[in-house]
Amino acid sequence: MQNEPKKIKLIVQRRIVFFSVILFIGKLIAYLLTNSVGILTDALESTVNVLTGFISVYSISVSLKPRDKDHPFGHGKIESLSASVEGILILFAGLIIIFEAIKRLFNPIEIQQLDIGIVIIAVAGLINYILGYYSIKTGRKHDSIALVAGGKHLQSDTYSTIGLVVGLILLLVTKIAWLDSVIAVLLGSIIIFTGIKILKETTSNLMDEADVNMLKEIVEILYKKKSEVWINIHNLKLVKYGDSFHIDCDLTLPWYMNISDAHKESDLIMKIISDNYSQNIDFTIHTDECKPYLCKHCRIMDCNYRKQDFKIDLEWTLGEMTESSGNL
Repeated sequence: MQNEPKKIKLIVQRRIVFFSVILFIGKLIAYLLTNSVGILTDALESTVNVLTGFISVYSISVSLKPRDKDHPFGHGKIESLSASVEGILILFAGLIIIFEAIKRLFNPIEIQQLDIGIVIIAVAGLINYILGYYSIKTGRKHDSIALVAGGKHLQSDTYSTIGLVVGLILLLVTKIAWLDSVIAVLLGSIIIFTGIKILKETTSNLMDEADVNMLKEIVEILYKKKSEVWINIHNLKLVKYGDSFHIDCDLTLPWYMNISDAHKESDLIMKIISDNYSQNIDFTIHTDECKPYLCKHCRIMDCNYRKQDFKIDLEWTLGEMTESSGNL
């Protein structure tokens, strides 16, 4: 059952690729009919959509593979890698578009059948937006950075298409030839910005940058459900692998607690976190024995080994719980 979300992601990405190919053909026809460099920019971006779509299909297929001895955390990281490739291709497409636009500015070509071209591009833009929404919604539901990145790219393509259609209408009305190149430069700049944004997000994931917001949520959840025998939790870490998470932490328990009871407390932590998140989560919980100076933070009032009275709970903040040494 754990692979079901990944299979859904693969199906979604295949559908997006199919429609991307259709849209690319439509935009290419529009360019051949009009000779507009503005429409060429849209066609070039669709080329990126098709290429990155196939890359995403491959990456999601690989992420479906089960863990093995060489990949103990699974193959989920490949989704971030494919999204990074998408960002690079988008940047490259933006640069080519600007280059072609500037070249066309000095060597203008007569624009033809612009009205037909506008209709084709407008319809393609609407379909792109719907595909982008579908991709982002599915990606967020199943924690696929590849689908989210692809969806954002498709929607940014739609926004640039709106600008393109407005510009082409102005061009159709005014007959000012250089407007075509100006439109292409503006759209190329938007595309480059999109590529940089995607690269920034995916690089953070590849570098295992801590998800501070999720860590804060986990700290709050554990504090609310805190057992009286949990003297402290520290060295809390969270790493994302595709749509799965790996959580490490150290749990301080009474030194006299037997292994079986200590294991039950670790299981309780895993259950509390798992009940609040739909993602697949792996846990590594190390148990530490309490020290005499921690008695003042311990709520086990009937402890026969207490050295001093309880005074105050340890402060459970993100900073304290992610410290490697905790309060020990």
